[in-house]
Amino acid sequence: MPKNKGKGGKNRRRGKNENENEKRELIFKEEGQEYAQVTKMLGNGRLEAICFDGVKRLCHIRGKLRKKVWINGGDIILLGLRDYQDTKADVILKYTADEARNLKAYKELPDSTKINEGTYDDEIDENITFDGFDDDEDEDDIDEI
Repeated sequence: MPKNKGKGGKNRRRGKNENENEKRELIFKEEGQEYAQVTKMLGNGRLEAICFDGVKRLCHIRGKLRKKVWINGGDIILLGLRDYQDTKADVILKYTADEARNLKAYKELPDSTKINEGTYDDEIDENITFDGFDDDEDEDDIDEI
């Protein structure tokens, strides 16, 4: 078996995604499209999303986005609706958090939309009390030793 003399394999040839931080033009929905929020990732390039028209749909991530754009729960996405299946749709685009905030400001999304629903950003409760545990008892035990 011959030795590998090259540098890397398929991933090296593929290159890096360098246009990640570039600003792109905000894309609004057109006829046959709808905004949605991801509720659950199902695997195999599929997900469940609740559309802002009130319908829960099973969505398929198109091949262009499949391994390049990572979609998580709580993300705002643009769906292409199917004429023949109302309960299924295709993911056309994933909006970044900034783009989703802009859509909300343009009144494209309802005001009740939580943009970072998938992330945990609530305040941490530092005043947690445990039953049967008193701080003063520990200090006394340490002094006795």
